Amino acid sequence: MKIKIRKSKKTTIDEVDFDNLEFGVHFSDHMYYVDYADGKWGEPRIEPYGPMKMYPALSTLHYGQAVFEGLKAFRGVDGKIRLFRPDKNHERYNMSCERMCIPTISYELFLEGMKKLAELDDAWIPDKRGCSLYIRPFVFATDNFLGVRVSHTYRFMIITSPVGAYYKEGLNPVKLITSGEYVRAVKGGLGAVKTPANYAASLYPGEMAKKKGFTQVLWLDGIENRCIEEVGTMNIMFVINDTLVTPPLEGSILPGVTRNSVISLAKHWGIPVEERRITIDEVMSEAKNGNLQEVFGTGTAAVISPVGWIRHQEETVTIHSGEIGPISQKLYNEITGIQYGEKPDPFGWCITL
Repeated sequence: MKIKIRKSKKTTIDEVDFDNLEFGVHFSDHMYYVDYADGKWGEPRIEPYGPMKMYPALSTLHYGQAVFEGLKAFRGVDGKIRLFRPDKNHERYNMSCERMCIPTISYELFLEGMKKLAELDDAWIPDKRGCSLYIRPFVFATDNFLGVRVSHTYRFMIITSPVGAYYKEGLNPVKLITSGEYVRAVKGGLGAVKTPANYAASLYPGEMAKKKGFTQVLWLDGIENRCIEEVGTMNIMFVINDTLVTPPLEGSILPGVTRNSVISLAKHWGIPVEERRITIDEVMSEAKNGNLQEVFGTGTAAVISPVGWIRHQEETVTIHSGEIGPISQKLYNEITGIQYGEKPDPFGWCITL
């Protein structure tokens, strides 16, 4: 696939402290984009990362027609660059686009753009274990109008950013608090779609949780306020009596790529897996009687994020003495080992550049 490239004449890489990377703060030298008009996607381009011209009536600013994804490139122990499961991100991206009335994009346009960016900005891919190049594909409506209708034009883009750990806790257990009176999503809404509005709904409760000393919100269902759904930026997993339990994909939670990877690995190892509804009452009860062995979140940003404490109403339970559990640790070691080329890739998840 031919990509028109205009290389940056200067780099900002010297401004980056690669030994102390924050998440999503610095951006690599180039960006990739393709415009959609007259019913088709145009010529793909790569240009220097920088500001873009837009008008105040840009429809996305008013009506939120946008979708994004998140995945990573890793510099392996062999020096090779690996992309982790971009096919699953592309699959979810197109699913999200259909829900948001945005034209889907071919896997070639999706994949070749990020491969070329990784090649051009190779120096931005960290060498340090635990760090990576975060890849953010996204699309937004570009019509200029005020009126509720589907846009006729769009721009698909990819930007990249060298990143370290998503949570300041790193692999240390985080603290969660249930959502209380607030609702993130309901079936039939946008909970299963990676669109900005899905995340905007979580910001206010998330800030309130942080003020109380918690890392994120553990969301309960929007109808009965009983069944556990997901965390603000992660799917959630419970180990109960040696069985991995996670909420099912019923339209209100995001079908996470790491979630899928964890389930695949658990089944591969012979760990029983149940995708079923699980209430907060069951979790609190199982924690008290000692059957709740581990809780952890799964997501591209953190990979595995162990949960040490859950607060619901006026009660707090501690999981695995506030320390990472053996299954959480094993999953983290396995997934990151595959990503960095340290372990075999039995499922063929990585694309090596």
